[in-house]
Amino acid sequence: MSSSGASGTHSRIRSDHATELAEDYVEAIAEIAESSGLCRAVDLSRHFGVSHVTVSKAIGRLVRDGYATTEPYGPIALTSKGQRVAKAAKARHEIVYQFLLALGVSEKTAQTDSEGLEHHVSQETLKAMQDFMEKEEG
Repeated sequence: MSSSGASGTHSRIRSDHATELAEDYVEAIAEIAESSGLCRAVDLSRHFGVSHVTVSKAIGRLVRDGYATTEPYGPIALTSKGQRVAKAAKARHEIVYQFLLALGVSEKTAQTDSEGLEHHVSQETLKAMQDFMEKEEG
């Protein structure tokens, strides 16, 4: 691989990591709000197994970047931008998860692996996974 190709790959990976946290959080906020009616910081702390301080910092970034809104001690709500990102992340996660299952990976492993892969898979690869599964079903 040429040095410019390697730097392009590393640049994409850094970009993926930068959005990974936001995607995980908006997806979790959407899931918790859907099942419980609202999402609070304590719900996210439990969901991710992290401290309230960690969640507060993440929520601050989500608010700053226009993904969520909240008031002190209030619930966290996704903006329309946050809802779009959550929906896309959930769809991408489901495609990767179903693809891994189609390959014969156990449910537990597919769930764990899809959590990481969903953030790093390109649109091209995601489409190929989806096409593969459609061929398997048809």
